[in-house]
Parts: sequence; C-alpha cells; structure tokens
Amino acid sequence: MAISTASYIKSFVMLFLIVFTTNTVFAQDNQPKQKSEFWKKVRFGGGIGLSTGSNVFSATLAPSAIYQFNETVALGIGLNGTYFRQKNLVKSTIIGGSLIGLVNPIRDIQLSAEFEQNNVSRNFDSPLLLDDSYWSPALFIGAGYRTRNITLGVRYDVLFDDNRSIYANAWAPFVRVYF
Repeated sequence: MAISTASYIKSFVMLFLIVFTTNTVFAQDNQPKQKSEFWKKVRFGGGIGLSTGSNVFSATLAPSAIYQFNETVALGIGLNGTYFRQKNLVKSTIIGGSLIGLVNPIRDIQLSAEFEQNNVSRNFDSPLLLDDSYWSPALFIGAGYRTRNITLGVRYDVLFDDNRSIYANAWAPFVRVYF
C-alpha cells in the first residue's frame, strides 16, 4: 500500500507537534525545578520556509538542537521535511535528518560543517516521466557572521550533484537561529 505525500506531511507535522506539546505539558507542574547541567547547554532552533508562485509551492519545516560544549564548539542534530509542487509537472516530498558542527574561532565568526541525508520522493503528473524515490546526501562547509543567537552566512555542498541534489546549486546562503 502506497503512502501519499499528504500522509507524509501530516505525519511529520503531527510528530513535530506531539514532541513540542508533550515537552510543554510536562513542564507545567507547580514546583520550579532546576535544569540539569546537560539541558542548560542545549539550544533549540531551526528554520521554516514557504515559497509560492503562479505554478510553484514549497513549504519546509526544519527543527534542530545543538549542545554548546563551550563558547567555541557546539554539535547538534536536526530534522527536515519539505513539500514541493510544480503545477502540471511534479509533487515531491523530502524528509531527512542532519548532523551539524559549529565552531566560533572568534565571537563574531562561525564556521560550520553539516551532513544531511534526505529521502526524496517524486511523483510526476506526466505518464512519460517515471516516479522515483532516492536518497540524497549533502555535506556543507560554511562560514557566517554571528551576532547573539543569529548567524548569517553562506555554505557550500561538497557532494553537490546536478542530477540528484535537492538544492539548485552547491552554494547557498543561510540564516541560523538558536535560543
């Protein structure tokens, strides 16, 4: 039995809401509790994206968390989900995860390395094109300017492949936010 793209998106959104709602509900007791040393160093962030046009729609949800070892080094994980539709051509669902390493050699500069592994499922409207599903890896090396909890920069995918990558090209600007 095939699972539809809408089912993927609904499942991803439900899982995201359950995880964050559960955390909020269980945190609502009357006694103030001290955070453990581990949780004091965990920072949450991520990104959301929405793009629309006359024939194109794209939506992305990408939560992530990092563990801040010290002022210089942080490591973390992330999830991402994207739904893309180009009218009369293709519908695509992309679901994956990532590992990220951040280094701040000086306070205002952030260097990063991020490995993503995404599962791409494409369903074409034309019977002349075959539907497909495949894994698409990406390894980004990046640099950015950091101010407080926001970093603006650019990253480069060293594994970029014109035929299989989910990104338009190897270079990509980014905005990274962690609280």
